[in-house]
Amino acid sequence: MEKAIEEHKAGIKQLTEEIDALEEGIKNLDKEVADATETRKEEHAVFVEDLANNNAANELLGFAKNRLQKFYNPKLYKPAPKRELTREERISTEFGGTMAPTAPPGGIAGTGIEALAQVNPGPAPETFGAYKKSGEANNGVLAMIDLLQADLLKEIQTMKVDEKNAQEEYEELMKLSAEKRATDAKSIADKESGKADMEVNLQKLTSEHKATLKKTMETEKVLMDLHSDCDWLLQNFQTRKEARAGEVEALKNAKAVLSGADYSM
Repeated sequence: MEKAIEEHKAGIKQLTEEIDALEEGIKNLDKEVADATETRKEEHAVFVEDLANNNAANELLGFAKNRLQKFYNPKLYKPAPKRELTREERISTEFGGTMAPTAPPGGIAGTGIEALAQVNPGPAPETFGAYKKSGEANNGVLAMIDLLQADLLKEIQTMKVDEKNAQEEYEELMKLSAEKRATDAKSIADKESGKADMEVNLQKLTSEHKATLKKTMETEKVLMDLHSDCDWLLQNFQTRKEARAGEVEALKNAKAVLSGADYSM
């Protein structure tokens, strides 16, 4: 029984260590998930900002190209859509009134493009002499704008692919982390249940062991008492034997006296 008690104590100690390790692992896993979530938020915020800036830059290049078309190729120029009048403005103009002055567009150089408005482009670059209108200059500037737009579109596409991959990796990490956390939590619950059963069994074994020890001690006391009586009997056996023999002889003599025998001699 003592061996069983020691085995239960060792088992409880091992389960306790395993439970502590699993709980520490869940704690670290939760921290990793929180860190990964924060990193993903920061990456997404950078993506959104960069995407807005690139789209604004592309839009600005398109605006500049359209303005150049007006100068170089008027047939390809696309005028800005006319602003639709409100009901009040239509009534006012129909009766000979004038519309309220339209506020100039904001954004970069009055284009209405806001995403890059906070960026200070710095002073204009130096030019090489007076500008001359020519077909070669036309093709060169427009081709450069087309090239810049193509590069921007490639960069935007790459950014979107990278963002999509990063989001998929994050979602996969969250899925695997959730599965591992659930598995570890279940393992903790199972081990705690097993530990509780072992503690109950240990308490039962300990109580039974104490009861057995008490009974054994009581039995040993009885045996000691019997052994003491036996020792006394053995030590006094001869004396008691002689005394018993004397008693028997005396009884015989008494019987003979009663029968008329003469022991006076």
